[in-house]
This record gives sequence, structure tokens and C-alpha cells, in this order.
Amino acid sequence: MGLVDWELLVLFVGLFIVNHALAQSGATALAIDWIAGQGIALGDAGPLFMVTLVLSNLVSNVPAVMLLLPVAEGAHAGPTLALVSTLAGNLFIVGSIANIIVVDAARRQGIEIDWRRHARIGVPVTVVTLTIAAAWLGVNR
Repeated sequence: MGLVDWELLVLFVGLFIVNHALAQSGATALAIDWIAGQGIALGDAGPLFMVTLVLSNLVSNVPAVMLLLPVAEGAHAGPTLALVSTLAGNLFIVGSIANIIVVDAARRQGIEIDWRRHARIGVPVTVVTLTIAAAWLGVNR
């Protein structure tokens, strides 16, 4: 039990509780309705790609997928959500729980990885990999 990372466990539990609360309160539906009202069709690959990219870096990639999965439609939805949320998670530290875990583990070893240090690698890696993913997914078709 001493090896369990309780803070990380609480973080994951919290993510699921917050996502469930957002869904139950209707906040998620309101946000999706607002997005649709702006003319953004999440059933299309391009808009789903961009919304996943932005949302993954606002709330982290796993919660982003949990929020978008119920409204993502079409054969492209699964691959788009999987690729974009995973690759977008490299942009900023908060883009992925994995980044937070690594930064925390590095800090315990005496290595500081701040936002700037992470972004020097994360931004170019994200831009290149998402460009490749967009081409592969045919987002511009």
C-alpha cells in the first residue's frame, strides 16, 4: 500500500467525478449546443480535430475524450479522438496526465521541468505529429 500513488489516484477519481457531474448537470450538453450554435459540426473530422486539440489542453486529454465521445459521430470519430487527444497531450504539461506524472517523478529526482522547458519540446513535437495525423485522417478533405 505504501507504493500506491494516492495523489494520482485521487486526481483520476476527481476527473471522473467532475466529468460525471458536468454531464449530469447539463453543462456538457450546453457546451456542445453552444459549439453547434457557432456552426461547428462535431460530426465532421476537421471541427472534431480542432475541438479535441483545444479541449485536450484545457481539461487534459482523457477528460476531453470523455466529454466528446458521446457527440462524436462517424467512422472517423474514434481514430480522430484517439490520435488527436493523445498527440495534443504533448503540447502543454496539463495536456496529459502522463505529463503530470513524469514532471512529478522528475521533481522527486531533483529534475525541474517547468512550462517553458516542456514547451520547447512539446510544441514542435505536437505540431509535427498533429500535422501528420491530420494528413493521415484526411481532415482537409
